Amino acid sequence: MNSAQENGPQAAGQSQFDLFGPEFKRNPFPTFARMRQDAPIYGHEAPNGTTIWYITRYDHVLSVLRDETNFCKDPRNTGVATTSGSASRKTSMHRLINENMLFSDPPDHTRLRSLVSQAFTPQRIEQQSGFINAVTNDLIDRFQFAQEVDLIESFALPMPVFVISRLLGIPDEDREEVALWSQAIISPGSRNLNYSARKRRVQAFIRYLTQIFAQRRAEPQDDLISALIHAEEAGDRLSDFELSSMVALLLVTGHETTVNLIGNGALALLQHTDQLAALRENPDLWGSAVEELLRYAGPVETSTSRWACQDIQFGGKLIHRGDLVRVVLASANRDPAQFQAPGDLRIDRADNRHLAFGYGAHYCLGAPLARLEARIALRAVFERMEGLRLSSPGGKLEWRAGVLFRGLERLPLKWDQVRT
Repeated sequence: MNSAQENGPQAAGQSQFDLFGPEFKRNPFPTFARMRQDAPIYGHEAPNGTTIWYITRYDHVLSVLRDETNFCKDPRNTGVATTSGSASRKTSMHRLINENMLFSDPPDHTRLRSLVSQAFTPQRIEQQSGFINAVTNDLIDRFQFAQEVDLIESFALPMPVFVISRLLGIPDEDREEVALWSQAIISPGSRNLNYSARKRRVQAFIRYLTQIFAQRRAEPQDDLISALIHAEEAGDRLSDFELSSMVALLLVTGHETTVNLIGNGALALLQHTDQLAALRENPDLWGSAVEELLRYAGPVETSTSRWACQDIQFGGKLIHRGDLVRVVLASANRDPAQFQAPGDLRIDRADNRHLAFGYGAHYCLGAPLARLEARIALRAVFERMEGLRLSSPGGKLEWRAGVLFRGLERLPLKWDQVRT
């Protein structure tokens, strides 16, 4: 290990690990294994001068996720000027994406989480089971006479959009536009959107939501948007902007995460025929299987950004106030110090304390919905599509760019017949 790595972050252009190239995106796990071994707290200086720390071991990741004193979600709470805390955050797009519950600290986060939790209840999510089943089977029915299908485009993308739109109370005729807006919220590189196109979509989304909020205030319905509008804690309610930002956040957590979970999960099972056979033999294992797929091929590669609130010695490294910290969930979930044979897919794995949805105060609010959708959707796909297989078993699959999510661009499949 060189002195730069021992003493501090690597300078821009001198990265010890390729964390962005296409080969890395296809299979990041060997790189993560080297990082856990040689540089578990890896500092890298970005071209803009920001120091970014990648945390890769399970115990370190868990420590950061638990620690709200030393690590902030809102960079403005560091007291240090950062790119993310600049005036650009005041634009409608940056405010919508960055100024919400996900990027807030106590007491703001505590207040927002309390209000939202009143509306986004387990009972409300469980009530969607019948609709998820219906949407899933309707989409699979469309494959009856097809010879090949891209599971991402034709199934994994539309299914969660239908579900989260219905849960929120967005009219059926607006779902396609909502899907485009949801994609624009993620990041410019995730769906090949340039800044201008992304900005136009986000602004249109805000205008649309303003109209929906006005309608729901005048005529409340049995949907999540109405529940969010009327949620109250000690006389406090969500403002219009907080409502818009919360709906945007729910679209991302309720849509993008599930797309990747379904795609990644289907691929993992197709590549592990023994585990798929065990599921077919014992369908009661689907709940456990989804947990293992979350660990083995989770939809989120790194948690959303955190910043050091103060100078801190962490794992033998000095992390300075204002430094950006990325906890690598995909690496933690393959850490042999926590999981036995972490590179093996075991659908009956016991004591599976993965971190696919984070941990602590910022644990993913949409996790129960993603689990429910994945369990219903994946089971239906593999039970109804007989002889399901990759269209090109030896071909290279393309993975989407970006540091946050891990998901496939496409998953072309063939099958023998669709069971009715």
